[in-house]
Amino acid sequence: QVQLVESGGGLVQAGGSLRLSCAASGRTFSIRFMGWFRQAPGKEREFVAGISWSGANTYYVDSVKGRFTISRDNAKNTVDLQMNSLKPEDTAVYYCAADRSYYSSRAYDYDYWGQGTQVTVSS
Repeated sequence: QVQLVESGGGLVQAGGSLRLSCAASGRTFSIRFMGWFRQAPGKEREFVAGISWSGANTYYVDSVKGRFTISRDNAKNTVDLQMNSLKPEDTAVYYCAADRSYYSSRAYDYDYWGQGTQVTVSS
């Protein structure tokens, strides 16, 4: 099993920044890919960004390209999501997820999930 714990959510004004962090523990040797998803009220869970476990490859949904940056810290087994120029439409619960296979933007492909952290962007 893999345990994922997110931190760093909160309330920020439009144009501001937040940094989310996801700490992985347990059988992390089985992880091949890490993703950040978000889910706003009444909407489906959406892929935001992803990174290979090695950190060599990154992927972003078009709506966050140029604003969000995903990164890995191999020593700490963490995956961070730096979010800049935040917009009210970025408001959602953000989830960290781990996949034992390679890149996927589909939530049902991921094997492990964190509990989620709320990000609220006020206008």
